[in-house]
Amino acid sequence: MPTMVKKKSEKDEKELPSDANYLVTYTRHLERRLKSLETEKQLLDTERLRLERELHALRTELDRLRQPPLIAATVIDILEDKRAVVKSSTGPQFIVNMSKKIKTKNLLPGTRCALNQRTFAIVEDLPPSHDPFVKGMEIEDNVPDVTYEDVGGLDDQLREIRETVELPLAHPELFEQVGISPPKGVLLWGPPGTGKTLLAKAVAHETEARFIRIIGSELVQKFIGEGARLVREIFQMAKSGGATIVFIDELDAIGSRRLEVATSGDREVQRTLMQLLSELDGFDSRGDVRILAATNRPDILDPALLRPGRFDRIIEFPKPDLNARTQIFKIHSRKINLTDKNMDFKSLVQTTDSGTGADIRAIVTEAGMFAIRDNRTSVTYADFKKAVEKVMNKKILGEEPPAEIYR
Repeated sequence: MPTMVKKKSEKDEKELPSDANYLVTYTRHLERRLKSLETEKQLLDTERLRLERELHALRTELDRLRQPPLIAATVIDILEDKRAVVKSSTGPQFIVNMSKKIKTKNLLPGTRCALNQRTFAIVEDLPPSHDPFVKGMEIEDNVPDVTYEDVGGLDDQLREIRETVELPLAHPELFEQVGISPPKGVLLWGPPGTGKTLLAKAVAHETEARFIRIIGSELVQKFIGEGARLVREIFQMAKSGGATIVFIDELDAIGSRRLEVATSGDREVQRTLMQLLSELDGFDSRGDVRILAATNRPDILDPALLRPGRFDRIIEFPKPDLNARTQIFKIHSRKINLTDKNMDFKSLVQTTDSGTGADIRAIVTEAGMFAIRDNRTSVTYADFKKAVEKVMNKKILGEEPPAEIYR
């Protein structure tokens, strides 16, 4: 059996000769030094591995940057011998080979691809391009904070829009059971300030579908064919993302009636309109894309735009009546610090016969400005009275379009 070695006590070490004490001290020093070197070696190994990874990444990036640039092209046709006819971005057409990494089923006529600069072989299939201007029309982060509770006096209009826009997206099986196709287009028309755009904002906030907002004047472009291209790309982007709502504000900017005698600018707007007509009800299915459009001038819209199949529902937004104006007053006064929480708005509403929802919102804002002007933190009934006089007198002095155009 191995003999047990007893650990020497400090008293025994003191009794050792001086040379032995020196050896014990020096041994302990070497052991500490060894541990220190081992720790330092581990740190250096870790740093070496980090630098090796960084060097590998830099070499990979350098090799990637040294690769020759690729040429963008569009596939025109696929031949039987697994070659393709492509049109280069520089203009000419080529019959080229394809890399073995490319799946033939992904290369359809019209697909974008990348060509090798030397051999012109297809080495990569590219995703479809979207104009940044078109991509910016999709509302993602800046969703309006307007809810259905912020819309007053439009109960019938709200019900029709929800039946046409939300119900087909949320419960498509209901329409299949009945055996009908859901409406795909809704046109909102009425005088300015009656809540058309406000209701569209509420739909954008409440629905879980993608929301793309277009202003009609944005589709009027300088160069021939640019407006039609924008319309085509907008609907391509809408179809590629599942359930989508496209809202076209100020539709009359591009949807006015076509004339026999027109200038070159008018003809370009008409080309954009014809592309819009094709996208609304052409040969290609729109899928789960719902269209909302708003206009103040339905009388100047092209008849082809108003027929069923393009806009299945045409919803009127009249000027609010007495009850509707009362609801709108209460909605816009919810966040106002009133001196009288039970303030009666009926007498105020009766003095706003020709007012719209936008006018009532302006009245509430002006009442708050009168309170700020007098260094007060609460709004009184007198402030509302002065605000009504100011806003409604300004409205009377302004030029309004004749009421016949909304009928």
